[in-house]
Amino acid sequence: MNTLAATLPRRLLPALSLDTLAAWLLAIVWIFPLLYAVWAAFHPPAFMVRFELLAPLTLENFKTAWGQAPFARYYLNTFGLVTGVVAAQFVVCTLAAFAFARFPVPGKNALFLLVLIQLFVFPEVLIVENYRIASDLGLIDTIAGMGLPYVASAFGIFLLRQTFKTIPRELEDAARIEGCSWLGVLWKVYVPLAKPTYLAYALVSISHHWNNFLWPLVVTNSVASRPLTVGLGVFSAPETGVNWATVSAATLLSIAPLLVAFLLFQRQFVQSFLRAGIR
Repeated sequence: MNTLAATLPRRLLPALSLDTLAAWLLAIVWIFPLLYAVWAAFHPPAFMVRFELLAPLTLENFKTAWGQAPFARYYLNTFGLVTGVVAAQFVVCTLAAFAFARFPVPGKNALFLLVLIQLFVFPEVLIVENYRIASDLGLIDTIAGMGLPYVASAFGIFLLRQTFKTIPRELEDAARIEGCSWLGVLWKVYVPLAKPTYLAYALVSISHHWNNFLWPLVVTNSVASRPLTVGLGVFSAPETGVNWATVSAATLLSIAPLLVAFLLFQRQFVQSFLRAGIR
C-alpha cells in the first residue's frame, strides 16, 4: 500500500480510499443476507435472531427441508434445463455468429442490428406471446417449454461474432487449403480459439438460467418440471407455514452448486471474462 501511495498523485489518494471504502460497504451489504442464511440454516430456530457464538449447530433444518419438498426432482429438472439451454445456445449462437462474421450475406449488417435489438427487449414483455407459442406447441409444463425462448441468444451471437472477427483469416485459408469444409473450419479453427469466450458465456448463461424464476413460474404447473427457483418459492409460501430456519436451509440447498462451482473455478471465472472482453 505504501508503494502504491508513493507512485500515485496525492490528489488521487482520497478518491482511491473513497472507492475502496464504497466497495467494501457494497460487499458487506451484498453478502449480509447470505451470512444470515448460513447462520439460520445451521442453528435451531430459537437462535435465528440470537447471535451467540456458542449457539448449538444442527443439520436438522436441512433434513426438514429435504423431507418437506422434492428437492431431488427440482435438482434434476434444473440440471436438465440448464444443460439443454446452454448446449442449444452453443450450437445456434456459434452458427449464427460464424455467418455474421465471415459470410458476405446481403444486408448482413441490418440483420445483425435486428439481432442486437433483442438485447433491449426485456424478457417479461414477451411472456404472453411466449406462453401462447409454447401452448400451441404443447410444451406447457415441460423442461423444453422453459428453455425454448432462450435458445437464440442475442448476447451469445454478439459475443461470439466479435471473437470470430478477431481470428486471422490466414488460419481459415490454411484450413480450406487442407480440404476442410466450412463446418470443419468452424470446428477446427474458430471454436478452439474461442474457448475463453465460450467459458465466459457459459458461466453467464448457467447463472442466469439457474436463477431464472418468472418464466418457469408461468410455464410450469407440477413437480415433474418445476426447477429449484420455483420449487423454493412454493416451499417458502406463507400458506405452507414459514419457518425461516428451514427456508434458509432450503435456500442454501438451491444455491450450493453455484457457490461451490464459483469457489472451485474462481480464477478461471475471472480470467475468462477478461479474455473475452466482457466489461
